[in-house]
Amino acid sequence: MKKKKIPMRKCVACGENKAKKELIRIVKNKEGNVDVDLTGKMNGRGAYICSNSSCLEKTIKKKQLSKALDVEIPTEVFHKLDKMINSNNEQ
Repeated sequence: MKKKKIPMRKCVACGENKAKKELIRIVKNKEGNVDVDLTGKMNGRGAYICSNSSCLEKTIKKKQLSKALDVEIPTEVFHKLDKMINSNNEQ
């Protein structure tokens, strides 16, 4: 039986390659709106970030998501990411 290939993606903050399911996807759609993609299937340009607070802080500080998606990231997206990461770490 053939092994199923696991899709790998790179975190914009730390540059580490991880399985797509381990990362959080942020999407910019055609209208330029930015949102967190929980399904991993939204249309648009995507960037990935690890689900830990150090990568989120690094991304905010160096504006790496803004550079990857070529658009200014609204603060509510960072708040949503922070809530998601903190709720994952508590479990």
